[in-house]
Amino acid sequence: MTSTAGPKIESRNRENPASPTSIEPLSKAQRARGRRLAIASHPAGNAFAIALTEHLPTIALLALGAGESMVGGQSALKTGANLLQLPTLRRVARIPKRTILLRGHLLAVLGMLPLLAFTPLREAAEAGALWPAWLAFASLGMAAAGISIGNTVWFPILRAYVDPARIGRFFGLLRSGWHLTLIFFYFGAALWLSRAPGDFAPLFGVILALGILRFLIISGMPERSELTGQGIRVREAFALVRNSPPLRRLLTTVSTGQALRASVLPFALVMLRREIGFSEAALLSTTIASFSGGLVSLYFWGRVIDRHGAAIVFRGTSIGLAALTLSLLVLSTSGENAFAGALLFFFLYGMLSAGFGMADTHVLFRLTPVESPARILVAAAVSVGMVAAIAPLIAGIGLELGLRSAEGLGTATVSTPSDRLLVYHVFFASAATIQAINWWPTRGFGPDHS
Repeated sequence: MTSTAGPKIESRNRENPASPTSIEPLSKAQRARGRRLAIASHPAGNAFAIALTEHLPTIALLALGAGESMVGGQSALKTGANLLQLPTLRRVARIPKRTILLRGHLLAVLGMLPLLAFTPLREAAEAGALWPAWLAFASLGMAAAGISIGNTVWFPILRAYVDPARIGRFFGLLRSGWHLTLIFFYFGAALWLSRAPGDFAPLFGVILALGILRFLIISGMPERSELTGQGIRVREAFALVRNSPPLRRLLTTVSTGQALRASVLPFALVMLRREIGFSEAALLSTTIASFSGGLVSLYFWGRVIDRHGAAIVFRGTSIGLAALTLSLLVLSTSGENAFAGALLFFFLYGMLSAGFGMADTHVLFRLTPVESPARILVAAAVSVGMVAAIAPLIAGIGLELGLRSAEGLGTATVSTPSDRLLVYHVFFASAATIQAINWWPTRGFGPDHS
C-alpha cells in the first residue's frame, strides 16, 4: 500500500526537501537522527506515561480510599483510551504525525496537573470525602487520553527509522533506557514514601518534569509522511487486519496477554497492600523489581527474536507467566519471606513480560508496510485495547463482589483474612489457566516468517 499526496503537499516538499515532513522515504541521515531522538526521548516519555498509567496510580488511588472497581477502571484507562486512536487515525492523512504526537503529549501533561495537589486531596479523603478519588481518577483518565492520542503516531513514526533485520535490537535498546529511568524514579519514590507515607505530590512533580523534557526532545523528530489530503477510513484499517490471518493470530495472543497483565498486576498490588499489609514503599520496591527484570532481559530478548523468531518467545513467556501467576497463591502473610517472594515474583514477571512485548512488536513491525504503517498499527492497538480494557474492569467488579460476599454482608457471618485471600486466589488461578495456553495462535511465527 502506498500513499499519495495532493499538489499542495508535493509542492511544499519540493520547495523544502529537508523538511521533517517528507513524502519521500527518509534519508539515511534522517533515519539515524530519528533513532537518536527516539532513544533520547523515550526514557523521559515512557517513564512519564507508565508512571501515570501503571503501579503508581494504583497505590495513589488506594491512598485516597478507592475500591477494587475503581482500581480496575483505572487499569482499564490505559488500554481503553486506545479507542481515541480511531478518530485520530482519520487525521493522519491531513495533519503531520509529529504535530499529533506533540498535541497528544501536551494534553497528557495538562491532564495530570490536578495530581500536583495530592496533599489536600488525601486530607479530604481521610476526612471521609469521596470526590478526591474521583478527581484523581478523572485526571489520570485525561492523561491516559493524551498518551493514547500521541501513541497513535509514535510507532508509525518509528517504523520509518528501523531496518527489519534489526527490529529486536533497536527496541531492546530503546526500552532499556526507560526501564532504567523508571528504576531510578521508583527507587527514589520508595525512599521518599518510606519517610513521608502518603505524600505523592512531589512524585507527580517529577513526572511533570519528565513530561516537559520529552516534549522538548520530540519536537524535532523527522517523519515519513502519510499525508494525502483525504481522511483515512477506519473500516479500511480494520479490513487490513481482518483480511490478514497472521495479524489475526498475533492479535488474539497479544490481546489476551495484555488483558491478563492489566488484570493480574494491579490486583496483586491491591492484595499485597490490603490483605497482607505491605507499606506503600514496599509496593514501590516490587515495582522496581519489575522494571529491573525487564531491563536485564530486553537486549537478550531482542537478539533471541531476531535470530530464532517470536514463536519460541511467545510460548516460553506465556507458560512462565502462568506459573508465576499461580505462585501468588502462596503469599498469605506479611514478613521478610513474603516480601522477598513478592520481589522475586515482580522481577520474573517483568522479565517475561518484556520478552512477550518484544515478540509482539517484532511480528507486528514485520507485518506492517513501511510506507503507510499507521492504518495497521492503529487498528491493531485499538483491537488489543478494547479487550485489555474490559478485562481489568470486569475483574475489579468481580473481586469487589466476591470480597463483599466473603465479608458476609446481610448475614451473621464474619469474614477472616483467609476468606478474603481465597477470593484473590481464585482469580489468580483462573488467570493462570488462560495464560498457559495463550501462546498457541502464534506458534507459526518462526525466524523466517514475514
